[in-house]
Amino acid sequence: MKIPFLDLKEINSKYESQLIEAASDVIHSGWYIGGNYLAKFEAEFAQYCGVKYCVGVANGLDALVLTLRAWKELGRLSDGDEVLVPANTYIASILAITENNLKPVLVEPSEKTFNISSENLEKYVTPRTKAILPVHLYGRLVEMSSILEFAKKHRLLVLEDSAQAHGAKLNNQKAGSWGDASGFSFYPGKNLGALGDAGAITTNDPELFKVLKALRNYGSLEKYKNIIQGVNSRLDEIQAAMLSVKLKYLDEEIKRRQEIAKAYLKGIKNELILLPDTPLEGQHVWHLFVVRTQYRDRLQQFLTDMGIETLIHYPIPPHKQDAYKSYSDLNLPFTESLHSEVLSLPIGPTMTDEQVLEVIGACNAFKA
Repeated sequence: MKIPFLDLKEINSKYESQLIEAASDVIHSGWYIGGNYLAKFEAEFAQYCGVKYCVGVANGLDALVLTLRAWKELGRLSDGDEVLVPANTYIASILAITENNLKPVLVEPSEKTFNISSENLEKYVTPRTKAILPVHLYGRLVEMSSILEFAKKHRLLVLEDSAQAHGAKLNNQKAGSWGDASGFSFYPGKNLGALGDAGAITTNDPELFKVLKALRNYGSLEKYKNIIQGVNSRLDEIQAAMLSVKLKYLDEEIKRRQEIAKAYLKGIKNELILLPDTPLEGQHVWHLFVVRTQYRDRLQQFLTDMGIETLIHYPIPPHKQDAYKSYSDLNLPFTESLHSEVLSLPIGPTMTDEQVLEVIGACNAFKA
């Protein structure tokens, strides 16, 4: 491929010497789980997000699963409670809900932003609705002020799915600091990516923080004393050290993504390609740059022939997956149209201006 969708090798090679040094430090420390490097990254990431607490876990799915489970342990949620969640999210958001014996209520997103919005939530609320899981899809921060007003009105817990939105902000407040808690993924392809699986939960709630620390470690805060039934979901020392290195450069990489997105928004002028809505300054960190077209397969093949790699996020909506057959009859026309039309263009911090112009030129040259 002439222009890869995302070149992780090139991204990480920029920090190779620092990553090797950090890995070496962990190796020579002789302490590989639950040590100083984890504590260091948790403190750094909490400060970055503007919250009091961060709990490192094994991956982004666990971040959501364990938060909902912790609320059950605290008596704030019960089996069968309903959780409002956007219908067009990645399936992990839904899996976290059903894993906890809670009921996902799939909500059609805003046709402007593709995110969940307070305007269309009211009709989904029932006496069993106890939480809302807004997803900052593709890296665009949800309009959280109105979501929080809605949540307060209906006494709902708010769990942000910030897996794609590290560093996104509105009114100088970052993703991960708006809700009662937030789940993050550090999957290698994320804007802040580890060199393997990793995740974290952020919160300002001391009770939740304490339960989460126990849950991730077999239900134990003190060795061999298990206060609850937990799991093994720990962010290990090596990945924490890798993330501490890369966190220092996250804002710089976000800035480059935003520059590329602005160039795409300004330069792509093909009526067959619908561009994403222009966000407020800082609201979108462009984990993905997603366009819509009724000619997706043709456009993707055309770009492939031009040496430009694209991906589809995501081809099948959660309610049409075999895993959720019981939801397959839901009437979600906009969600279904999105999943049949979206295409993600290359975007990453190592893309050159020349590559960006090539993508723009190829998009403008496309004909159905």
